[in-house]
This record gives sequence, C-alpha cells and structure tokens, in this order.
Amino acid sequence: MEFSDIIEVLFLRNYNTRLVVICTMLLGSACGLMGGFLLLRKRSLMGDTLSHATLPGVCIAFMVGVLLGGTGKSLPFLLLGATVTGVLGCAAVLFIRNQSRIKDDAAMGIVLSVFFGAGVALLTMVTKMPDGAAAGLESFIYGKTASMVLSDFWLLTVVTICVLVLSIFLFKEFRLLCFDETYALAQGWPVKFLDVLLFGLVTAVTVAGLQAVGLILIIAFLITPAAAARFWTDRLDQMLLLSAVIGGISGWIGASVSALIPNMPAGALIVLVAAGCFVFSMFVGVERGVLVRVVRQLNLKRSVGRQHLLRALYEILEADGLGDGGIQIRAVPFRQVRGRRTWSDRQLKRYLRLAYNEGLVETLNRFDEIVLTEAGVEAAAQVTRNHRLWELYLIEYADIAASRVDRDADAVEHVLGEKMVALLESKLQTLRPAESLAVPVSPHPIQPGD
Repeated sequence: MEFSDIIEVLFLRNYNTRLVVICTMLLGSACGLMGGFLLLRKRSLMGDTLSHATLPGVCIAFMVGVLLGGTGKSLPFLLLGATVTGVLGCAAVLFIRNQSRIKDDAAMGIVLSVFFGAGVALLTMVTKMPDGAAAGLESFIYGKTASMVLSDFWLLTVVTICVLVLSIFLFKEFRLLCFDETYALAQGWPVKFLDVLLFGLVTAVTVAGLQAVGLILIIAFLITPAAAARFWTDRLDQMLLLSAVIGGISGWIGASVSALIPNMPAGALIVLVAAGCFVFSMFVGVERGVLVRVVRQLNLKRSVGRQHLLRALYEILEADGLGDGGIQIRAVPFRQVRGRRTWSDRQLKRYLRLAYNEGLVETLNRFDEIVLTEAGVEAAAQVTRNHRLWELYLIEYADIAASRVDRDADAVEHVLGEKMVALLESKLQTLRPAESLAVPVSPHPIQPGD
C-alpha cells in the first residue's frame, strides 16, 4: 500500500470506491437515525429480528424467479421478497405482543429464530437447485459491499431521504411514542399506526443494507451508532443527529480501509469502526461516559464530605449554647469533630484540606483545632438549614420519626436544588413561621460530641 493509494481512496478518485463509500455513508446515516428510535423504544432486538426475517423472502423470491423462467438473480425481485418476509416478521412480533402477555423481547426472539430457521432450510434447498450454488445468496447473509452498483446508490438515496423526511415531520410523534406510549394512547394518538410506520422505516433500512453489511451485521449498524451517541447527550434531537453522523463516519472509514487492504470485508470493518466509536464514547462521553461519571462521583463525594464537616462544626458550636439562637466561633478540637461521624483520621483531614482550600476553615497546630472563617460560618449555617428543612418536611409530610429523620435527610439533602429549597421554605413558613428565616431548631437532640 503506497501513499498514492491512500490519497486516491481519501479523495474518492476511483469510481467504484466512490460509489461504495457514498453508499455506506448513506446507509450508516439512515441506520443511525432509525437505530436511535429503536434504542429509546427498547426495541433494539427488532433490527436483528427484521434482518433475519428477510432471509426466507430472499430464498423464496429466487425460487419464484426460477419457476417463472428467469435466473432468479434479479436484485429488485430479491429485495422485494426480503421486504415481504421482513414485514411479516414485524407483523408477527406486533401480533404476539398485542394478543398475548408475552413481552417484546420474547416475541422478537421467537420470530427471529423461526424465520431464520426457515431461511436456512430454504437456502439449503436453493443450493441444491440447478445453478443454485452460484446464485450468490450468501452475500445477503454476510454482505458484499464491493459489488454495489449504481442502482444500489439510488436505492439507498431514496431510502435515506424518506427516513430523513418522515423523521423530521413525525419527530414529535416518534418522540412521544419512544418515551411514553401509554400517555400517547391516552391522548388519542394513533400509537399502533406510528409503531407500524416506525417498523416500516426500519424494515426499509434493513432491506437496503443487506447488500452492504448483510443480515447478520446490520443489527450492529442499527444499534451501535445510537448507543454510542447516547453517551454524549440527553437531548433526543442531538442524539439522533450524532447517531446519524457516527453511522456515516463508520461507513466511510470502514469502506475506505476495505478499499486499501485487499480481501478485507467492508461489512465487518464498518461494524468494527462503529464498535470503536462506541468504546470511545463509553469512556469519554460528556454526558454518560465512564470517566465523566467517575469524576462526578468523586466531586459529589467531596461535596458531601465538606457539607457533613461544616454541619458537624455548626452543631458542635450550637450545642455549646453560646449566643441567642446562633453560634459563637471558637476553635474546635480535631477529635471532637472526629467523633461526630464514622470518619477516619485520613478522611477527616482530606475534607478539612478541601474546606481550607475553599477558605471555609482555619487550621491550627496541624489539624489539631479547627476554626470556621466568616465564609465558613455562612456556608455551615446554610448547609445546616437545608438539612433541617428536609428533616421538618419528612417529619410533617412523610411521618418519619424524629429519632430516624437525621439519617433519612442525609440521603436526600445533597441533591437539594434552589426550587426545592423555596418549596420547603414555604412549607416551613406555614408550619412554623418563627423558624422560617433563621436556621430551624433541630427536631432531635444535638450532642456536643466527645
């Protein structure tokens, strides 16, 4: 492989390479777009079911073509057969789901195995027919991207345009169907028609992709880009757009690498590239990626530890009885703070260091005594107030015993937002007007610590 070969592939100078790359990019975009709806609809296995259900149709179409006096190798006729059995498979899944108590995954598994078993049996019969072994029907199983011609390009273009146009015009309806089917049904939306239409689009994409990646790998092309896009955003429109882009890039890179490496199947490379995008997104996705979640958990843990430290200091000073409804700042021994919770010395020192870096505490004698700064007193009062708002709310509205409410409030107070604080303040003002502005009195006894 020379540098000139790479340049020729990248700039699509060869006609066959240009045709294959553009076709796979169109297919990847359409698959990514439809895969996003399938993923959110929790019907990821439906693409696999549809692809396997097309095999009997391909075999039957070949047999019918031979019986009619032809060669049986007409691609439009084979795709028509694949479409018919694909639609039948889709209808079988919907029928089983709606007419019985069997769930979606079981229904799709049943239809997949039955149709694919019938397809394998028919394929065996085809190979025993005259000229059947040379029919090349195995390409529909494993894909044969390099053999794509201009008619495939026009087919994929039409399918991609139809998928894009219908997805734009029915975006609101498909979004409602994916997120709350029961609500859509209660509002009078034609849920069954929308379901059938969505599956019809998936069927069209699946049949169009048989020539490129085959019925075994088409499921990966449908679901993997959508699953990868899910790690980057929670917005449906952005997810669908990103899924289509990932699908298109996977098709482009996979087909290009296949053109550069002799005897390397493009379908398998396309799926591997899509899988690489998925792995990359799983680790570094800004919304749901593994690394982002680890960082968020660490930040939350630090925030929770800091809040517990500030509340412990406030309650120790409050329990001294100094001041009238407030606290008087003094140095608190390290061991006294240590006794408030099941902290280790190392954990408490780490939380103290974080609070010190934020200007909330002053440390004396290398962590032996702790003093709250003015900013620390204000932050500690706010943390304690939010905690006790939760305690009062749980006691009044959730019938939580005062002896247990401290631990229950700990479980929820760290996700307290501004709107919830305002709501709890209004509740508190109605119940206890005198406590609505200052830090409320604790509903359970506060001990000064060891």
